[in-house]
Amino acid sequence: MQPVDYTTLVAVCRELQTAVVPARLEQVYQRDRHSLSLGLRTFSDRPWLLLSWHPEAARLHLDTPPPRDPDTFTLSQQLQAVLKGFALIDLQLPQPWERIVALSFGDRPGDPPRFRLLLEVMGKYSNLVLLNADGEIVTVAHQVSDRQSRLRTVRTGEPYEWPPALTTPIPDLDEPFERWRDRLQLVPGRLDRQLIQCYRGLSSRLVQQLCQQADLEPQQNTAAIAPAGWQQLHSAWQDWLRGLQGTTAFQPQLQESGYRLLPTGPDSADSVNAVIATYYERQLLSQQFQQLRQQLSQRLQQQQQKLQQKQQDFQGRLDAAEDADRWRQQGDLLMASLDQWQPGMESLSLPDFETGEPQQLKLDPALNAVQNAQRFYRRHQKAKRSRQAVLPLLAEVETELRYLDSIAAALAPLQTAQTRADWLALQEIREELAQQGYWPYKTDRPRPTRSQPDFLRYQSPSGYEVWVGRNNRQNEILTFQSATDYDLWFHAQEIPGSHVLLRLPAGDRPDPADLQFSADLAALHSRAAQADQVPVVWTEPRNVWKPKGAHPGMVLYRQERVIWAQPQQRRSQLTDNLALSTAK
Repeated sequence: MQPVDYTTLVAVCRELQTAVVPARLEQVYQRDRHSLSLGLRTFSDRPWLLLSWHPEAARLHLDTPPPRDPDTFTLSQQLQAVLKGFALIDLQLPQPWERIVALSFGDRPGDPPRFRLLLEVMGKYSNLVLLNADGEIVTVAHQVSDRQSRLRTVRTGEPYEWPPALTTPIPDLDEPFERWRDRLQLVPGRLDRQLIQCYRGLSSRLVQQLCQQADLEPQQNTAAIAPAGWQQLHSAWQDWLRGLQGTTAFQPQLQESGYRLLPTGPDSADSVNAVIATYYERQLLSQQFQQLRQQLSQRLQQQQQKLQQKQQDFQGRLDAAEDADRWRQQGDLLMASLDQWQPGMESLSLPDFETGEPQQLKLDPALNAVQNAQRFYRRHQKAKRSRQAVLPLLAEVETELRYLDSIAAALAPLQTAQTRADWLALQEIREELAQQGYWPYKTDRPRPTRSQPDFLRYQSPSGYEVWVGRNNRQNEILTFQSATDYDLWFHAQEIPGSHVLLRLPAGDRPDPADLQFSADLAALHSRAAQADQVPVVWTEPRNVWKPKGAHPGMVLYRQERVIWAQPQQRRSQLTDNLALSTAK
């Protein structure tokens, strides 16, 4: 993830000084453990300013309004109590070439500041500190004791100390070209490393962009750079410094690998704040998505392994119980042949009643014939009772396994967070597992249930909509709430997968191509998605019902018809012609 460097802070603060200064602070809302939003009111707008001290994505920028969930964080309550009603009278970088942003609050514009809110953008050491007029710390996001840092403590009630000053030279627009080049060439080495080591305020991403603008490789040795290359790099260097001084405007650009803010480059209609907000929202969403998906996958595998072990144990006990009739038959044989028993016998061979084949009976020499027969009968009764006890337990385990298979089928297509709908679908799976007792971790905070899920939506060859549930919650809403009497319901036969609904207006009859298309989607969104042919059942939604006490998404159906689907062929057609889309 691209970190916020000094150049980014300068560009963002330059826009914020125009957009939110001056403004009245009306609300403080903490979104999570590492970020909060300031609700401001200007003369013409009510913007929200995000401040984040995330260890990998510390930043500030204008953002969308926060959710309406309850705010239970102590830091935001303290800031709300102290700063609410004050005016944001200034926003600047108080220390040259330091990644610290100061937001000054006073009674009204033009008055001296009463409080200052400092955002320290320092990677994993990022922090948020509130100071009073005397420079004492009122509250802080992270307390830093002398045990944690020998250079600088950050604790409530103590005077605030600025970070230790850097000793590397400051980039200067007036520095002669020869001195600048000689400084970088003094110790031959990689160009990108020399730039970072010789000057402060440079990030690896910025250095790569400067080298790219000069048509140089960042890994190139400084001793091998031609004079023309140095001239091009120095020109890009001076363009960057002019952008920091404000003589030229930055050209923000969102790229696949990050974002670009150099003054020279393709024109962009977006603001710096919009580019930064979009980039970090995508990156954090992708990071959170992958973390949660990995946790869900591991949890599912653990639960499935436990249930499979139980299934094997119960199946073994059931196999052993299958010998119940053999024990009873051996007892009958012995009771019918008491005259052939002799004291001290350890075994006895007797002909079978039906086949006449000899049956070898193992006897206890310490018992007589009747007692040995009773021992066989006791074994018969024990095995019979074991079978009656194990059968319902085995059926329960198999039901649990089928349910977890349905969860795994819903989780399989959610590989990356292409849209926020993917993230919400993954959260719904986590909430479902928590409700069913399979998720031991606490969720961040309760999220209101959305009335309209983000179904996957396709268009059939005749133009009808086809809806596909992304998890068990969506499957139930699709089948029992969204479906009408005119729709058709599809599902892979005896295979975990999504519920699929072919939406039909009243009186319309689908073509065979529409039925095949819907069946292919049902197979494509099931555990059999990699098969060449998959049986898919389809029926009217009124023929589908949920058994009492069944897990989410587990349904029964009747009056079904079967159609053979070809998921692989449909996958290639969708990739080529019918791009997948989601609701909203």
